[in-house]
Amino acid sequence: MTRPAILIHGPTASGKTELSIQLAQDLCGEIVNADAMQVYRDLRIITARPSDEDMARAPHHLFGVVDGAIRYSTGEWRHDVAARIQDIQRRGRVPIVIGGTGLYLSALTEGLSDMPDIPDDARGEAWKLVDASTDAAHDKLAQIDPSTAQRLKPGDGQRIARALEVWFATGQPISAFQTPKPPDLRADEWIGVALTPRRSDLYQRIDARFEAMVESGALEEVRALYERRLDPSLPIMKAHGVPGFQAYFDGLASLETAISRAQRDTRRYAKRQFTWIANQFPHWARIPSEDLETRVGVVSALFAEIDAAMMKR
Repeated sequence: MTRPAILIHGPTASGKTELSIQLAQDLCGEIVNADAMQVYRDLRIITARPSDEDMARAPHHLFGVVDGAIRYSTGEWRHDVAARIQDIQRRGRVPIVIGGTGLYLSALTEGLSDMPDIPDDARGEAWKLVDASTDAAHDKLAQIDPSTAQRLKPGDGQRIARALEVWFATGQPISAFQTPKPPDLRADEWIGVALTPRRSDLYQRIDARFEAMVESGALEEVRALYERRLDPSLPIMKAHGVPGFQAYFDGLASLETAISRAQRDTRRYAKRQFTWIANQFPHWARIPSEDLETRVGVVSALFAEIDAAMMKR
């Protein structure tokens, strides 16, 4: 019997890992990663990837499986995660897809456009413009693809770069490729929940957690990545903490400044995750409580309802 999937989104440091492990233990589930940075094996500490002890408590998939030199795309994740979900369900277990990358979860439940392959030179040209100035890159996009530029904010470097690289590679606007394929999960085959703790508490936890990461070896972890001299436009090189630590290694910033920058960037990222939840997941159940038992109870109740409906088919 196919079991429904549980999808859990929430801002960084909101307690997704512990919730997923408890649910996996209670519901005979297996945890599948939906965090764009936790797929990379190079950075375990600074991306808050589950520890060896955590991963021993329940089966985990797609954590730390990609080398940092690879540009692992949303499309590749969708292909990989669909295979994992099918395998988990085939064995009568529950897929628990968890992570802070909202685009991953949207691709899984709403479909994803079939985008063209992007040569390295086109990608490099796009990111060179964005890294120099997101405002100037947005102006460039407005010249060649005004409709897309109108939809994007000047500070949204990731999406501006994506639109530019598609244009540089194909000579066509990104909208020409944005007819999504059908989603991998039907609406009646999954439940989605979003963790929404109080922001002030979350921001304090983010700051404290990053300091703990530094004490646990995050600086040495990033130094090892830095010494690989990878292309700075690679996704892994933009992980929170990496740019600031690189500046520290280059003698351009103090360690205190690098840590402060990482904390600030992570808080801003959490704010964007809250915005994503509000705008992109309006129908997902919200769980503001930080109590683990309460969270497990809410998710278990929602799961039981859809699981019973699937059993009646």
